[in-house]
This record gives sequence, C-alpha cells and structure tokens, in this order.
Amino acid sequence: MGSDKVFNVLFLCTHNSVRSIMAEVIINDLGRGKFKGFSAGSHPATAPNPFALATLQRLHFPTDGLYSKNWDEFAKADAPVMDFVITVCDNRSRAISGNR
Repeated sequence: MGSDKVFNVLFLCTHNSVRSIMAEVIINDLGRGKFKGFSAGSHPATAPNPFALATLQRLHFPTDGLYSKNWDEFAKADAPVMDFVITVCDNRSRAISGNR
C-alpha cells in the first residue's frame, strides 16, 4: 500500500525565469498525484524567459499562469510547507544567498 501524500517541491534559481520554472512545470505534469512543484528566485526576473516557455509549449507542457516569483512568497505564514527544496542554479551560493 503506497502513501497518498503529495510532496511539495520548491525549485530555486536566482532569476526564476528558466530552469526553476521548467522544473516546476515538468514535476507538476509528470509527478501529478505525487508531487506539487513550485519555483522561486532570490532576484526574480520580470517574467519567465520566452524561450523557456516556447520549449515547454513545444513539448506540450502547460504554461498558463507562470510568472517569476520571489522566494519571499514561500516564507509567508500561509505559504505551503515544502518537503523538498532543490537549487537548480549554476552557482549554488547565488541561489541560496541571493548574490549575483
């Protein structure tokens, strides 16, 4: 008998415009029923990268409602509790500390 728990996963990257957005979308689609993906950045871009969105759309992943989020959204009292936090930045310290 398996667990019915859905695990919340937060993907972090500095600008939350490509890698973390793509990871959020892919885990929400492929991990449906087991994982709920979120993404954020220390210095979010004004919007997701259009090439990332086009790639997701070309691969038939949903992109409606995506936006670049600040990780402060996940520190609020009403934010979902995360089971996993994964950095997908090319420089781990940038994603964690927010340094550019």
